[in-house]
Amino acid sequence: MKHVNRLLKPLSDVPLQAYLDNRLQLFDVLEFILSQTGPAKVYVSTFSTSEEFLRRLFSLRKRQLILHSVLMADLKAAKKTVNLYTFMSSVFDDVYLTENHSKVLLIENDRWMVTVVTSQNQTRGNRMCNDHDAARPLPYLTRPVFRNY
Repeated sequence: MKHVNRLLKPLSDVPLQAYLDNRLQLFDVLEFILSQTGPAKVYVSTFSTSEEFLRRLFSLRKRQLILHSVLMADLKAAKKTVNLYTFMSSVFDDVYLTENHSKVLLIENDRWMVTVVTSQNQTRGNRMCNDHDAARPLPYLTRPVFRNY
């Protein structure tokens, strides 16, 4: 988390932040946010995910920082990682496979709604990635778009 703490400021001090860097993985940003919000629901929209991201997310669940989690991943990318589907289903409460290229994290609890819009999938990449983090204490006007219809 040392790179996160250098690049991002506390959410309560700077609720709207952006960065461009190749040293951070999206999991690092998620862990940084949860360290400030406390236990929360996590909604992940991505084109692709990886075993490393799933393992790290699983560790956050074991530490009870994630109350509920939903994954929306791309159907075509999921075909490439079909062996991860069982793991995805065990880490996330709900998994949706659809045509999806967005990369968004939504983190919410009774006090916070944090949105991260990123160019990074949940895979390890050493390319420059940009994130835009927006946090605001409740009340908020937006609600997570993941619904069980």
